[in-house]
Parts: sequence; C-alpha cells; structure tokens
Amino acid sequence: MAWVGEDNALQVQDIKMQSKIQKDSPLLTQEEMYLFNCGEFYYSYRKLGAHFLEHKGRWGTYFAVWAPQARQVSVVGDFNGWCGMNHSLQKWEEQGIWTLFIPGLPTGEIYKYEILTSSGESVLKADPYAFFSEVRPHTASVIYSLEDYAWGDQAWLAQRKTRNPQGRPLSVYEIHLGSWRRTEDGRFLNYAQLVTVLIPYVKSLGYTHIEILPLMEHPYDGSWGYQITGFYACTSRYGTPHDLMYLIDQCHQAGIGVILDWVPGHFCMDAHGLGKFDGSPLYEREVHEQWGTYKFDYSRSEVRSFLISNAVFWLDVFHVDGLRVDGVSSMLYLDYGKEKGAWQPNRYGGRENLEAVGFIKQLNATLHGLYPDALLIAEEATDWQGVTGPLDQEGLGFTFKWNMGWMNDTLRYIGLDFNERRSFHQLLTFPMMYAYAESYILPLSHDEVVHGKKSLLDKMPGDYGQKFAGLRGLTTYFMTSPGKKLLFMGGEIPQFIEWREDRELDWFLMDYEMHRKYHGFVQQLNGLYLREKALWEIDGDWTGFEWIDVHNHEQGVIVFCRKGKSFQDRLVVLINFQPYNYERYRIGVEMAKGYREILNTDSTDFGGWGMTNPGLLKVEGVPWHGREFSLEIRVPALGAMILKPELA
Repeated sequence: MAWVGEDNALQVQDIKMQSKIQKDSPLLTQEEMYLFNCGEFYYSYRKLGAHFLEHKGRWGTYFAVWAPQARQVSVVGDFNGWCGMNHSLQKWEEQGIWTLFIPGLPTGEIYKYEILTSSGESVLKADPYAFFSEVRPHTASVIYSLEDYAWGDQAWLAQRKTRNPQGRPLSVYEIHLGSWRRTEDGRFLNYAQLVTVLIPYVKSLGYTHIEILPLMEHPYDGSWGYQITGFYACTSRYGTPHDLMYLIDQCHQAGIGVILDWVPGHFCMDAHGLGKFDGSPLYEREVHEQWGTYKFDYSRSEVRSFLISNAVFWLDVFHVDGLRVDGVSSMLYLDYGKEKGAWQPNRYGGRENLEAVGFIKQLNATLHGLYPDALLIAEEATDWQGVTGPLDQEGLGFTFKWNMGWMNDTLRYIGLDFNERRSFHQLLTFPMMYAYAESYILPLSHDEVVHGKKSLLDKMPGDYGQKFAGLRGLTTYFMTSPGKKLLFMGGEIPQFIEWREDRELDWFLMDYEMHRKYHGFVQQLNGLYLREKALWEIDGDWTGFEWIDVHNHEQGVIVFCRKGKSFQDRLVVLINFQPYNYERYRIGVEMAKGYREILNTDSTDFGGWGMTNPGLLKVEGVPWHGREFSLEIRVPALGAMILKPELA
C-alpha cells in the first residue's frame, strides 16, 4: 500500500474499517493476521496479547503472540505453577502467530510466555502486547482489561478538533513523574495523587500542555523510561492504567493537553523483553552501540504493525493529545553513532535508512488520517529537509520539530563570559536564518540540565544577582522568539543543581526570595504569552517577525518585532545580554500614539534592581534603525523588556 498521494482518503477509510471489522469477533481472524503480516493492522493491540473475554459462552483469557521461529509456545504463571504443559498455544503456520483461550482465567493473573526456540533453548518472555506489568524488579505481565473507564473529556476532544496548533499558543511543561514530587518518605506519587498537585500547579503557571517522559514499562529507573520492555503497558511504578486514564482525563477537563514521549527507535536488551523474542532476531535488526540497546527492524512488516498500532493505542485508549517521537535522527541515518566503515550504504549509495523513512511516513500518514488534530513531534537534530513537510510533498509529515540548532546556539552563548559574548553575537542571530524552515518547538529540555551541563541558572556567568538576571533575559528571549515552547521541570523554580531522577525537585528553594520571585516571573511571562497574539498567531513565516537591531554585538543588545495579524497586536522586544545599564537607548519603531512597557525583567517584583520605563513612552520623529520614528528607553543590565504600541 502506498502512503502518499491521491489514494490517501481511501487508505484512511480502510484503516477506520479495521476498527469496525475487528469488533465482530473477539478472537484474532485470518484477515487480521494477514493485515498484521502486511504491516497494516493498526489495531493489533485489540487482538494480540492477553484479553479477558467471553468465548462460546465461557469467560476466560485469550492469548495471541507472534513468534514465527519458535518450536513451541506456552502460557505460564502462578495459575499453573509456571508449568506450561497444559497450556500450549496453537500455531497458525503461515502467519507465525500462536493462540490459546483459557476458560476461567481472570484478570489480575501474572503470566509470561514460555518459548522453546529452534535451538532447543527455553526462554521466558513478557507479553509484547501486555497492558500491565508487575512492579520492577519483577517482570511478569499482568492480565488487565482496559474497559469500563468513564471518560469526561468529551468537550476537550471536541474543541481540539477545531483548533489549528500552528496558530495557537503552545507552551509545554516537560516532566518526569518519578522526580517531580515525592511523598515525605521518598516514595513516588501515583497517577491519582498527581491529579491533586500537578494539575493545579501546571494550570497556575499558565502552561497549555504537559509532556511526560516515557511512561511505557521499563526495568531501570535511571533510563528515565527511554529503554522500554512493555510498549503497551504504562509503568506500574505509578499505578494502574485506569489511574493514568484518570490523570489524563482530569488534565483535559482542566484545559491541559497531554503529550507522551514515545520511543520507536530502540528497546532495551533485558532478557524478558523483545530481544531475540523467539530465539531469533525478531523485532530487532542490530545493536545500537551508543545506547546499548536494540534497534527496531523497520523492514519487517509485523514490526511496523506493532509500532504503528502502539502509537494508535496511546491516542485511542488513553486519549493523549500527541506523541513526541524520540531519537528520530538515530532512525533516519544508517551511520548514526557509527565509525567510518562500520555501516552499509543504502541501495542508492546513501546514508539514509530508507526503511525507517518509509516507516515514519506510514506512521504519520496513519495517525494524521485517524487523528488529524494529534500533535506529532520529532526530536530530530540534523538538517534533514522537510521533517514537518507534508507527506505528499516528500516531507516526513510531523506537526512540529524540536529546534535543536536554536537550543545549542543559545545555550552555548549564554554560557560564555560577558566579554566573550561580543565575539559570538551570531549565535543569537543565526538561528533566525532557518527559523521558518520547519514548524518548530524551542526546547529547553531535560537533556540540557544533566551530565555535567549544569542547570539553566548555573550556566549563567556572573554573581548571584547576575545569574538570576541573565536567566530572566534568556527566558524572555525563549518565550518571544518564533516557535512553540518547551521547558523542563525545575527550570521554573529555578534549580541551581542539575536534575537527578532519583529524588524530587528542590522545592525547598521556594523558601528563598529570589527563587520565589523568579517563579512568579515565569508565571507572568507565561500569562503574557497566552494573551499576546503576536507571540504565536503568525508563527510559521517571516511576516510574524522583523529585526529592528540585529548587529549590536558591542553592547550585547538585540531588538526585534513580533507581529500578529493586526498592528495593535505587535510587540517590540529588547534583550540586553551584557551587565551594563544604558540610560538613553534609542530604538526605531513604527508610528503610534506611544508605547507601553508590558514587561521588564528588572522589576523588583521579579528580583531585579528596578530600572523600568513606567508610563506611556513617547514616539519621536527621529529616524533610527531604518525607521522614520524612534523612542528612548532605559535599558537595565542583563534586562529584557517588551513594549506594546497604543494607537489612540
């Protein structure tokens, strides 16, 4: 099946028909097996795995697992003393799928598949399609029914369909649930407990979405969820799948969207996981040397069914609003992380992984067809063209791409000593050369505050007050630059030390005035972002941005204009990256009755020294910066300000 072009509407109709057809029979049908083997069964989670259901008048659990090279597959668990002699599955030879119905076996039972490999070895494997798992370090799957949750987010889902994400504010709070907050005795908050503390907190700060580091089951806390064993099981560390549904449902009812980190590029090597599942490389193609994991084999159609179904699963069953796809660069390139000569070019002699490209296009075509309003976000760090381009124009079809170039240049610049910054001014200005090449999210993510990179606050040069002033300036630059926004938790406090996944954030910092005032600053800046159309209404092309002063590297000042569709929605932004005050700084502006300062990071309310510009700022007929009019303002050291025109 082709995945771009004129037949897309028919393809989407075919996909939606799958959902209806598969409900006609509780067991896996020949047609569904065929679709699975073709890489096009996008609801495979409804038939593979373990399902508690009624069959021929009896209730029990139906098992279905793909293990084409196995000699024998049995289900084992406490219910049979971990001896599969009486619970062997039947193999459907052509499809390589094994099935069994066990009457009377209820939900809540733990189980694994006992697989006899072609070499005669017996291995125990967790179910690739399990909906729930034991709490680590235990590794068995759990029979679990996802039915019977009464969702209350219908209004949210309905309004989501009417909104264009490109022309709306999008401000994301990235969070790792296990280290955001913990109980007094250091235990994790569960999904249900997070409802009472996380949602009010995010809402009060003005974020539109949360993005959660991977929640799929993983054995090692230190992997942060990026090395997965159970792609269909939300981790039992924080509760049950129904508890997670409740958290997402309550987020939606509070007006907060939920994005999940999703990892289709690799999986961990733990013995109970997907690796060499039936004794042969089944899901994997090769080892990912950098990460010590297996890479998925996108040439296998069954693997594509598994992964695309998994993406559909989170959107369908858990109502998530989008997926942030991890490690896209590692998927796209055959030589990613490899030494010269350690990889084979594709059939055209290039370094592009053609099978991965085909998988990504098939994935995005499917998801856009089923959920046109879902956010599909790529973590992609190279200059690959068209990551957010339309599929019918040879693009990859993502909604947004993380702007890693902006992030790297910006964090490199702000980490320089003040004197060095004069020689690296282009790090602030060059990212605008490609700011509209893709639909971008600007990420200040978890990856930038670990492994010796320092926290955002500690990256800043200068003394205590200068570090806070510099961070307020950086955050203003971040929030007013073109692109949607993502900030990792702890950046709003702000933390002095790096993020550690084994303990909660340093909430005690809120007892200190400067941290408390910075927290209030983030709250006000987020509110301003939501109110001011200039910061998001035209986020996709140059008509929404204009440089006013781009070359002032000596004074370390940049000035630019952000534009909405109406002139009255324009904003003038000035940021001073040097520790010097400028008493009479002139900037060119458009004619207006005057300009009013709607934010100044040097306000004493935010912990600054109080060098602000109160009242209406008078526009003068003095040409400046290539404009007929200008005005003078006071510019504080390491300060940032936002001015808005008044027309009458």
